[in-house]
Amino acid sequence: MNIIAWIILGLLAGAIAKAIVPGRQGGDWLSTMVLGVVGAFIGGTLHTFIQTGSLQLNAPSLSIPGVFVAVLGSIIAIFLYGFLSRRNT
Repeated sequence: MNIIAWIILGLLAGAIAKAIVPGRQGGDWLSTMVLGVVGAFIGGTLHTFIQTGSLQLNAPSLSIPGVFVAVLGSIIAIFLYGFLSRRNT
């Protein structure tokens, strides 16, 4: 996938995930994009693991199912970040 598709997928998935998760996550559009890209990798890897049983670093494509997987991964990333940041303070 080219870089423009990564940026679009990251912004879209990150914004949807921030809207779904309750509370204030903060950050600007760049952190939202990074959250979405990280979430795409988390979601794509989990999706591949559930389908094939092998752990491979994958990311979904820029499609409706791909955005859905990226949003789920972004929600997981928000909860992991919240859990780790609360634990360290």
